[in-house]
Amino acid sequence: MKDLGTRIRLNLLRSPLRRVVVDDQRTWRGVIMWLLSKHIGKAIRETTDAQRIGIMLPTSGLFPASLIAVWGEGRTAVPLNYLLSRDDLKYVARDAGLDAVITVDQMIDFVGGLPEGLTPIRLESLKLGIPPMKRARNCAQEDTAVILYTSGTSGKPKGVMLSHGNLTANVEQVRTWAKFSRKDVLIGVLPQFHSFGMTVLTLMPLSVGCGVVYSARFIPKKVLELIRKHRPTAMLGIPAMYNALRMQKKLCADDVESLRYLVSGAEPLSDAVYDSFKEKTGREICEGYGLTETAPVTNWCLPWENRRGTVGRFLPGIECRIVSEEDGSILPSGQDGEVRIKGPNVMQGYFNLEEETRAVFDEDGFFRTGDMGQLDADGFLAITGRIKEMLIIGGENVFPREIEEVLNAHPSIKDSAVIGQSDPSRGEVALAFVELADDATFDATELRSFCRDRLAQFKVPREVRCLEALPRNATGKIVRRELSPDTPGIE
Repeated sequence: MKDLGTRIRLNLLRSPLRRVVVDDQRTWRGVIMWLLSKHIGKAIRETTDAQRIGIMLPTSGLFPASLIAVWGEGRTAVPLNYLLSRDDLKYVARDAGLDAVITVDQMIDFVGGLPEGLTPIRLESLKLGIPPMKRARNCAQEDTAVILYTSGTSGKPKGVMLSHGNLTANVEQVRTWAKFSRKDVLIGVLPQFHSFGMTVLTLMPLSVGCGVVYSARFIPKKVLELIRKHRPTAMLGIPAMYNALRMQKKLCADDVESLRYLVSGAEPLSDAVYDSFKEKTGREICEGYGLTETAPVTNWCLPWENRRGTVGRFLPGIECRIVSEEDGSILPSGQDGEVRIKGPNVMQGYFNLEEETRAVFDEDGFFRTGDMGQLDADGFLAITGRIKEMLIIGGENVFPREIEEVLNAHPSIKDSAVIGQSDPSRGEVALAFVELADDATFDATELRSFCRDRLAQFKVPREVRCLEALPRNATGKIVRRELSPDTPGIE
């Protein structure tokens, strides 16, 4: 089986004048993307011998050109989340062993300069002419294609290793499930460092031959204009995006008439957004489910079998078990337990974290998702909660400990605990509870400002509440589950 990089390169050359991508800057024909990838490959060879290459680019045609260039050199791509704090970005670059990153000046300015030790491969500086004739490598299915960093149990990002086989499997699962073809056009509004943005909105359309329209920033009015102009057949977003679209006064049924798929993922879709969008457009938003570790899509509610409150059935080739937390037994339909998944799309493991990798797979090789759910009699999955303490804010994974460490660094704070609070726009936001140091004064505004200077904006607690004492168990460990959005603070 050909790896995705090879399949995409062949597709680009078979239809060299076909419009494959439209982004904020230009329209990409197949031959142009292929040519650029050849020049990027040359720049990689001239810059570094390292196995892993960083990619930090806005959502655009530049990303797939860079990705297939990295693979064509037989290397592993590490897409960088430019929304991370500087400390996290430094950590990722160091953990992945990066010494070079494919980027543009706009992104370097956005993050306030690259971490020390990273050499930029600036795409603006490439001299484009006759393409280098070096033949691209064919990667083996077991080779690591990408390392995507997501929040870890210590609060530090951890690298999810996805092989070429993992990505190929998920692309084929999505294509088969939704019957995508060259006639389809997708609207791409998710960042390409995000697993959904990379697999479903970049690799899948380019390997199948679909068209895709990208917007680097989600501006509701602009996205609506792109939908009206290009008439895409599929949109995949997060609830916050659909919430913003439904607030557009001019949104109507005609605007979404071309879209045969409206899919929401990454976090639960609230009834308020679902009902309002349907009322304005006459269309239902279907939910899907997946994780970075599963490359990512495992479930997808199709429009003709949409069951509200579920994320749909499992895609072909994926096995699922619902397992009891108490005794590890496999539960029948209708009972809550941990969702465990097995399939060709499930990751190789966490980079440099052998112990954590072993811990997330059970004795039968099923991946422990950390999510609670139940299956109905027809195999539709409903996610009912999370065993993990990780929050999902606007589609981004956030570990409470990371926020707590910042709060605890403030001189007025003795200890803190962070939980998630439901939000109609972001899906979830951080809610912080603090216990004051002796003789300290509580100032919520000052604490949020303190966090804002040290965390990415989406990680800053929406609210900080003061408690006389945080709930603790017999050993003194804070018990987050005893806190809720209904827990009142003291003045």
